[in-house]
Amino acid sequence: MDTESNYSGYSHYSGRSRGSHRHGERSRDRHKSRSKDNRSEKSVTINTPPAEPLLGDSTARSEQAQDDNWGETTTAITGTSEHSLSQEDIVRITKDLEDSVGLDCRRYFARTVAVILGLLVFLTPLAFLALPRILWPEKLKNCGTACEGLFISVAFKLLILLLAVWALFFRPPRAGLPRVFVFQVLLAVLVFLLVVSYWLFYSVRILDSQDENYQGVVQYAVSLVDVLLFIHYLAVVLLELRQLQPCFSVCVTRSTDGVTRHYNLGQLSIQRAALAVVEHYYSDFPIHNPALLSASKNRAAKHLAGLKVYNVDGPGNNTSAGLVQSQSRAMIAAAARRRDTSHNELYYEEAEHERRVRKRKARLVVAVEEAFTHIKRMQDEEQKKAPGDVMDPREAAQAIFPSMARALQKYLRTTKQQHCHSMESIQQHLAFCITNNMTPKAFLESYLTPGPSLRYARDHWRARQWTLISEASVTSGLKDGSTFLLKCVDFSLVVTSKKIPYIQMSEEYIDPKSHKFVLRLQSETSV
Repeated sequence: MDTESNYSGYSHYSGRSRGSHRHGERSRDRHKSRSKDNRSEKSVTINTPPAEPLLGDSTARSEQAQDDNWGETTTAITGTSEHSLSQEDIVRITKDLEDSVGLDCRRYFARTVAVILGLLVFLTPLAFLALPRILWPEKLKNCGTACEGLFISVAFKLLILLLAVWALFFRPPRAGLPRVFVFQVLLAVLVFLLVVSYWLFYSVRILDSQDENYQGVVQYAVSLVDVLLFIHYLAVVLLELRQLQPCFSVCVTRSTDGVTRHYNLGQLSIQRAALAVVEHYYSDFPIHNPALLSASKNRAAKHLAGLKVYNVDGPGNNTSAGLVQSQSRAMIAAAARRRDTSHNELYYEEAEHERRVRKRKARLVVAVEEAFTHIKRMQDEEQKKAPGDVMDPREAAQAIFPSMARALQKYLRTTKQQHCHSMESIQQHLAFCITNNMTPKAFLESYLTPGPSLRYARDHWRARQWTLISEASVTSGLKDGSTFLLKCVDFSLVVTSKKIPYIQMSEEYIDPKSHKFVLRLQSETSV
């Protein structure tokens, strides 16, 4: 550490101070200046935020070159390291905690309000029917056959309404949005105003006057249930049917590698469109592999490291501004000269990488085919054994996995996919293929072609938080030219929307007689 080196410097200079008086004064002056520098160095330490997340993937670290025998020569080195949190990191973590607490409180508050409103809606018609029977039963007139039929109508309508509300609203939440859904709030306010209006009318016209016509009270409760069913129909139209017709085409581009997809969306707000984009991302986009981006960065760093700038006139002949300009011009000229040869280096690097990938792939395919052939022989032999000695697919996968492990690991290292597949996941996939009698090609498809994030373990996609960045309000609807950003820890998704143009079709009539023709043959032939 720096402090240890400083203290060793103190002892060094104090030891050297034993000597002549003049030499001691020089050493004491040097000791004082060095101690001042040390005090200034220890006073304040500002750590810049790390370029990677604190809980990031281990594959984002610096990669080591691997040869063909990496499985035999790799050694594990353990050690300790010291991590310090800067002030910006502490502020960021505190803000994340506050945001998470706020989202949880808002989620529980919304659920509580929904439950209270639902109980109020379903208990109100029952209360309308029960209160006259409880408060003034002796004044009520007899309820005839029509009134009893209305009881059955209210019961079945409430049951239908309960199932419809459960199917539409009581679903597990897909995500936590930063703002409330406007249509849901509008429907909740509408239902609340409806129930309050019915209660006001009921208290004034029925409770106060103690109406004796019980059939009218039952019809009043039936009318409330009918209006609630119509409001549920309105909710289906606003929440489900309105967004089905595509109105916008959104272009989604990943900022790191430029992978682009296009989707058609309906009339949605910006936050709900962002939710639809994220859902499509997990199933359509190939998994983000930051290791593939390090090659271009290393090549650019190597390109800049090979440039050297010399000041021919000497440091005293130019001013600082002129020196900076001359160095910039020299750097640009050197970069232009080096650019002429860099494309050849890029070509040969890519050709060498493709050759290595094809070589590893060929070895892997042969190893997997031999392993599956061995499985076939094992299955034929196990059919002749007793039922108790039959090996299950998990044991068969563990038995043949070592024969293909080295080739598979080398291929994953070459294609930089080693962080996406663990040994346990590979064995599970192998057991799955053996159970379902799949071919070697079906087994290799998961490793030869990068798949979407949902194909891999949950560590790659489960607890990922997205940040929506938009100039417009996130509750406003999509418009032509709307642009917003979905930011993640490692990358961001840039989303732009375009309105689907109005399509005008016209019909052109073709006369069926226009397809007919007459073949005229001459009477004189060569026969």
